[in-house]
Amino acid sequence: MTAAGPAPAVAAAATAGIVPTLAELVALRAQALRVPPPRRGRHGVHGPAPSSLRGRGMEYAESREYTIGDDVRRMDWRLTARSGRAHTKLFQAERERLTLLVADTAPALYFGTRTRFKSVQAARAGAVAVWAALQSGDRIAALRAGEPAIPPATGQRGAMRVLDALVRWYAHPPEDDAGLALALEHAQRLLRPGAQLLVLADPSSAAQVPALRWTALARHHQATLVLLQDPLETAPPRRPLAFLAGPQRLQLALDRAGVRQRWEQVFAAPARALADTLPALGWRVRTLSSDAGSADWLWSAGEAPGDAVADASAAAGGER
Repeated sequence: MTAAGPAPAVAAAATAGIVPTLAELVALRAQALRVPPPRRGRHGVHGPAPSSLRGRGMEYAESREYTIGDDVRRMDWRLTARSGRAHTKLFQAERERLTLLVADTAPALYFGTRTRFKSVQAARAGAVAVWAALQSGDRIAALRAGEPAIPPATGQRGAMRVLDALVRWYAHPPEDDAGLALALEHAQRLLRPGAQLLVLADPSSAAQVPALRWTALARHHQATLVLLQDPLETAPPRRPLAFLAGPQRLQLALDRAGVRQRWEQVFAAPARALADTLPALGWRVRTLSSDAGSADWLWSAGEAPGDAVADASAAAGGER
């Protein structure tokens, strides 16, 4: 072995948990293998998401009165008999659904005390969603505030483009980050009814988004918010905490009730408030600790991974 041989391995070990790698995001594909594949129609069309268009698809949508030119093979004979007027059946056309990932890249995410940075966990959670969406036959897109969106694409190509973006976005805090609120504004312009939306965010960023934005995004889409947290933020020690602030070494008196209360207001309260309020607006809210499994956001506490399939169309198996 040459002297330069172990250098890449040493570098990878030094940045493990601090900077996401494409290799680890690709490896998370195994977490999506337990998701049931999308159903195939009798005509061979994949389409887990019903279209808002009305056409001659495979899924019954509604019946209306017969008009000249309607296909007589689609007659709704039961309704015709009951009403005394001719009716015809309409069916929903199947189509590929769009899964859009919105990535918060606020500086608060590039921090961690256990297992990995919150930013790395965000990238990993996004990767699980990407592979599950690929398994479901969705088109996949992603965006953050500060640069053009990764356009929707299907298959392996679409997945890798989003994974590349996640690695780049979460390697270090982007200098041009324009905030989660702007990213969600862009998302609202891109989405069409029936899409799946996944937002990866720090609680402090999500708390600054107006309620009207959350409401508008959930009105016509399946919307999930994943809040990234670190164990130190949610369960600080009950003793003074020393830390560096530039060249100075400071000490935070976490053994004092007032200081702990202020800590809780800054770090824990925003996530709790979002979890309490957003479900009423149509959002599915999950908190994900930096030391948890990267697929844990797919189900609630007490759920088995298999139960989560019914709760989330992008469900995947748990990973620890």
